[in-house]
Amino acid sequence: MSYNNFGQQQVEYHYGRSFAETVSAVMKSVYLKMTFGVLLTAVTAFFTVMFLPNFAYVLASNSWVYWGLAIAEIGVVLYLSARINTMSQTTATLLFYLYALLNGVTLSLIFYVYSLGSIATTFFVTAGTFGAMSVYGYFTKTDLSKFGSILVMALFGLIICILVNLFLQSSTFDFIISGVGVLIFTGLTAWDTQKIKRLAELNPGASDGRLATIGALMLYLDFINLFLYLLRFLGSRD
Repeated sequence: MSYNNFGQQQVEYHYGRSFAETVSAVMKSVYLKMTFGVLLTAVTAFFTVMFLPNFAYVLASNSWVYWGLAIAEIGVVLYLSARINTMSQTTATLLFYLYALLNGVTLSLIFYVYSLGSIATTFFVTAGTFGAMSVYGYFTKTDLSKFGSILVMALFGLIICILVNLFLQSSTFDFIISGVGVLIFTGLTAWDTQKIKRLAELNPGASDGRLATIGALMLYLDFINLFLYLLRFLGSRD
């Protein structure tokens, strides 16, 4: 009988799957849900621009509509995060995809700011960066929790800087914020991946999918934010 790095007994899990296979199955579900969420956001954004141009115009010209959707998104995330342990797997999954869909509507505005080619290029650069950091977080033996604490504090600092720059309207400050944002969400991708894996190891019986849903939400947020900050550097306005 052996123990893993987190002091948990490694046992043979039911349904004929080993401990490692069970953790791997949870992580696969996380990545599948996260990937589908990203694709849903991308398709929704493109669909909104192509087939609902009037709505996209209203979204761009009426700040109260945009902020209304943004607040709705935040509400879904907060509700899902707070109630994940009490709601059903189906409800949790539907709320995650609802958030991805709403996010796609608000992100449709980037098609009016950046060229389609630069958006596609940035998407693939983001996917490559995200993939590399997630693989590192999954396989590294280094405990990333100490770096994670620093990254969380840096994230709060980033939010404060963004709010301050709403009043300053400094392009130089915005450039610095974008660079810091890329570094923060690159690091968070690795840390969140390791954290999700640890949760799967500590809860090998979490086969109802709720862990996969909250894990998918964490990585989805890392991916989208990394994409948006990289877009400020790689996006072409031609």
